[in-house]
Amino acid sequence: MTGTNRQHGAMEFTDAPVNLDEVRLYRLQRFRDQLRNRDVAGGLLFDQINTRYVTDATNMQVWSSHYETRCVFVATEGPVVLFDYADLPHLAEGLPGVDEYRVNSSFYYFTAGSRSEERAQQFAAEIADLVVAHGGGNMRLAVDRLSALGADALRARGIDVIDGLPPIEHARAIKSPGELVLMEASIAVCEEGMRAMYEVLQPGITENALWARLHETNIRLGGEWIETRLLSSGPRTNPWFRECSMRAIQEGDLVCFDTDLIGPYGYCADISRAWVCGQKASAEQRTLFALSQEQILHNIEVLGPGKSFSEVSEQAWQIPEPYSGNRYSSLIHGVGLADEYPSIKHWADWQKRGYDGVLEPGMTLCVESYIGAAGGSQGIKLEEQVLITETGTRPLSTYPLALG
Repeated sequence: MTGTNRQHGAMEFTDAPVNLDEVRLYRLQRFRDQLRNRDVAGGLLFDQINTRYVTDATNMQVWSSHYETRCVFVATEGPVVLFDYADLPHLAEGLPGVDEYRVNSSFYYFTAGSRSEERAQQFAAEIADLVVAHGGGNMRLAVDRLSALGADALRARGIDVIDGLPPIEHARAIKSPGELVLMEASIAVCEEGMRAMYEVLQPGITENALWARLHETNIRLGGEWIETRLLSSGPRTNPWFRECSMRAIQEGDLVCFDTDLIGPYGYCADISRAWVCGQKASAEQRTLFALSQEQILHNIEVLGPGKSFSEVSEQAWQIPEPYSGNRYSSLIHGVGLADEYPSIKHWADWQKRGYDGVLEPGMTLCVESYIGAAGGSQGIKLEEQVLITETGTRPLSTYPLALG
């Protein structure tokens, strides 16, 4: 892979495989284009995935996600101002999209206590000044997430707070060529971790110990964190969404997992596989796997540029009884720095939960499958990551789709 060295069988990222500044400026421009389309003065982003998308500045991302402690103001026509947790300007040095660095007037209760309202007013005054200075009279501000205290303080300053999730989600949906290289780097690390897991899968290992191999590989090779702990074995594979435990995996158990891995450069590798521990798969396990594999492959074939979400849903593989009641919560979803727009629902759920849109080249998607009978003793979870191209799809995940 470009930008990697291999030594003694290990992958080591020594230099970025693409020009990171080009990726950073592309992402910022994508967001600004969405802001212009919605006629707003700017955007205010608190979600740490979104702040990273527009600036690539990070600071204790998981911890900062718990609190309104870091945010970015993006003027549609004007500067980008990073409001950080503390006075740590070295964390934004050399980033071409950050024009100004300030310390945030954090107002969440843990840090501000009885002074929360006072601090919220200070924060709102700074943001309002930026909107007035750079909005050209437009007082509309797109905000991705903010507590009632902060939103009320902005409105008191004359700011028209609107939902900032549509512009940032639509911005993130189309990847540049550089982003795709970075995503493939993350997937390469993830799949290296999956191989490390497979090497130690034997009777007696706990689910947690098996999962730890993926974490260790990711961190050692330059990755960042894993969003979930979705690994289960044996009877814990049905129903899905149990996270890993101290259960010792037994001979002949199914082991299913969903990586949800944030790897090098912050990109997500979201891949699911199912293995059998120690011996050949049983007839039931082979049947479940064959159905899940058929669902995945059929649904990838359905995808293509210009297809509407509703068309994809209607043309998707029909889950047979008795498995439909245990179907996965979504059919297909977007992926970038994390899971993202769109989320395409099953046709059976369309009237209640579906929304429409169109697949475009540059979208990266995860195709999901869970096959396990309601009340059954085991189930199979599979997932593949793909790119929508000008003519169809291209696989991004490459780890073999097999039980062993």
